[in-house]
Formats: sequence, C-alpha cells, structure tokens
Amino acid sequence: MTLSRVPGATRDGTVPDVFDRAVRALRAARVRPEVTLTEVPAPARIAPYAVALAGDVAAGGEELATGRFILLHDPSAPPEWDGTFRVVTYARADLEAEVGADPMLGQVGWSWLEEGLRGHGARAGGVGGTVTRVLSEGYGALADRPPSVDVELRASWTPLPDDAPGGGPAGGDGPPFDVAAHLGAWALLLCTVAGLPPVPEGVTPLPRR
Repeated sequence: MTLSRVPGATRDGTVPDVFDRAVRALRAARVRPEVTLTEVPAPARIAPYAVALAGDVAAGGEELATGRFILLHDPSAPPEWDGTFRVVTYARADLEAEVGADPMLGQVGWSWLEEGLRGHGARAGGVGGTVTRVLSEGYGALADRPPSVDVELRASWTPLPDDAPGGGPAGGDGPPFDVAAHLGAWALLLCTVAGLPPVPEGVTPLPRR
C-alpha cells in the first residue's frame, strides 16, 4: 500500500485523542498490493473531524477500480449515527455491458460489502447504501466504442466497539474499534468490483472490461 499524508479536516485547532488514534491506526493499516491509497482532503461540513483516503486498484498497468474511504468523528454522537464515528465509502468499476443487464447485479454488489465486513470481522451498525449502474453507449464518431456499464456502490456504517487487535476502549492505546478491519473490508470491496481473485467464499466476481 502506498499512502501519502495530509492533515485530516477539522473545524478547530484541536483533535480529540480518540480520533487522533483512529487516524494513526488508519495510516498504519495495510491492504493488498494492487490497492494504492492516497490521503486526500476530507469533507469539512459533514462532521467536526474527518480523514479521507482515495483508493485505486490496478493490475498489469490497467486501472480496474477506484473509490473513497472516509472516517468521520463527531463527539456529539448524532442520533442518525448511533455512535461518535461513521464510515462513508464509495467504489466504482467498469464492467462488461452484458453483466450490467443482470437483474441481480445490485443484490450481488451489496453482498460484496456484507461479505467484506464479515470476512474482516468489522462489526458495523446502521449499514446502508446504494448500488447504481450506468450504461454508456457510443454514437456518431464513437459508434465503434463497445457498450460498457459503470457500477457504483456507496455505503456508510457505524463502527461498533470490539476487542479485536487494533481496537480497544477509548481510553486505551487505540480507538474503540478495529480501524484496520473496516479499511480492509472496503479494500476487499474495491478489489472485488475490480474482478481480482481471490474473493471470500460465497462472493461471485463479475468479469471486468
């Protein structure tokens, strides 16, 4: 994994210890080598504290998928979060057009996220999101371009406290949840939409362009 660093977005000059520990755990996490992570400016209006990673999957010199992983922290614990942390993610890849016509694409795509969370032991609450497919067809000067389908999966969830390595109570050495597990679940999703093997048992990879 390649990770460049920029400061996490904050609304004031202070950073809670629990968020600082979460950011450090995120920066120390490792994912499979096909995934390149770059720390990018985080959204400043969603939560008082945030850190964002851009992820790209490439193999053989070809870019296969791209996405975002954003970790938000709000000490006031918004009711809709049911916690003080929230993960917001995005993943996109280009698939063959015939695959996009599969009526089960949305359900299969969502199963990738669920399998990723379970496979990494990332305990999550309030998981919600969308799976969107966009068909592109060429006309005129682009008539020779084969049809393609972009699949986009957007999801968010609240990390739940656990005792897994890397996690622990807020007053301990780490954040109250396993940050690496949640990043790993998203990275697995990114690799799955890219069509990279292996995948967890029960998850069916779709062919990529």
